Amino acid sequence: MSGKARENDLIRILVADDHPLFRKGVVYMLNGQPDMEVVGEANDGLEAMEQARELMPDVILMDIKMPKCDGLEATRYILEEMPYVKVVMLTVSDDDHSLFEAIKWGAQGYLLKNLEPEELANMIRGVFRGEASISRTTASRILAEFARQVRGEAGVHNLGGSLTQREREVLRLVAEGNTNKEIAASLYITENTVKNHLRNILQKLHLQSRVQAALYAIREGLI
Repeated sequence: MSGKARENDLIRILVADDHPLFRKGVVYMLNGQPDMEVVGEANDGLEAMEQARELMPDVILMDIKMPKCDGLEATRYILEEMPYVKVVMLTVSDDDHSLFEAIKWGAQGYLLKNLEPEELANMIRGVFRGEASISRTTASRILAEFARQVRGEAGVHNLGGSLTQREREVLRLVAEGNTNKEIAASLYITENTVKNHLRNILQKLHLQSRVQAALYAIREGLI
């Protein structure tokens, strides 16, 4: 089948960035993908929030440094109101504070703007499937910082006791960086079953994203 997929099969994307040249380039590239459609553009965080409510996209590419309301604040409010939306931060800055704030507020990915176009498209597909969109280098920094910050925290360990054995196995594989397809193959279950387990894990642990679940697994010594 040539051309775009059927409308219901498309990944609907909102692009929020205050640099028109960069934003238009991303929009053009993504609209050229057979399984994607850019449904809206935003110049700042306030526009991103308004368009997210109106358009209900599957994925939002969110710049961090924007006027009126920055991407971190916009992400916080969007995910509080629409937790099913997948937000991926796009930035030129490899800044630790922004990285940890983005993960704290539930962002599913954190990518630098110097990545290749096809890499961005593949990352979006992964996020749409429920996978984290973070480079190995960035993941290492998150885990190192997380380990330093939470060693002395109390009151969080009991949450893991509500997980079933299979859910703990899934969580361990998530923390090791496996995709849903790889987890399914490893445990001899379907990808839909993996997704169901992940949804239950996030609900039981009161977490918002796959990244947060992976960090929890690291903290609890599951890997």
